Amino acid sequence: MISRRSVDNIQFLPFLTTDLNNLGWLYYGYLKGDGTLIIVNSIGASLQTLYIAAFILYTTEKRSPVYLVLLSLGVLVLGYIYFYLWIPDVGVRLNQLGLFCSAFTISMYLSPLADLAQIIRTKSTKCLSFPLTVTTLLTSTSWVLYGLQRTDLYITVPNFPGIVTSLVRLWLFWRYSQEQLPYRPLQA
Repeated sequence: MISRRSVDNIQFLPFLTTDLNNLGWLYYGYLKGDGTLIIVNSIGASLQTLYIAAFILYTTEKRSPVYLVLLSLGVLVLGYIYFYLWIPDVGVRLNQLGLFCSAFTISMYLSPLADLAQIIRTKSTKCLSFPLTVTTLLTSTSWVLYGLQRTDLYITVPNFPGIVTSLVRLWLFWRYSQEQLPYRPLQA
């Protein structure tokens, strides 16, 4: 975005949802006293916030992303009121927040499959990012292993769909690979 000074075909919503996801897991890590969750999600939230700022800076249509950011801030305030002020018991708060974060993470991992019908119909994976697919596979696998090591189902369970959806996307790249070649194969 910065080098091109344009957002081209970059989608805004993934930045925002990932930022909200990081902030939810950051609070979960804080309640649990888990330094790994705190550090990783602090870095993730910071990077996503920078991506959001760059997107807003370089997009020609600023109204919609700014509106979504303000709406998200409102949701965060309501979430804070609910989880911090309305639920005084830390154990109950931790369980409800873990459940909320898990549901949000699962929806985040399932979102790339929304284009599944288009991919199959066009026999093209142009709307998918191969590097993001590989990164998602590695990240979700790491979180599943971390959750198993910590015996935390709120970390393990929602990251398992990330592995499954990444494998589905890798299969789609393999299945429709001929349409993705940037060159024509030489005839032998």
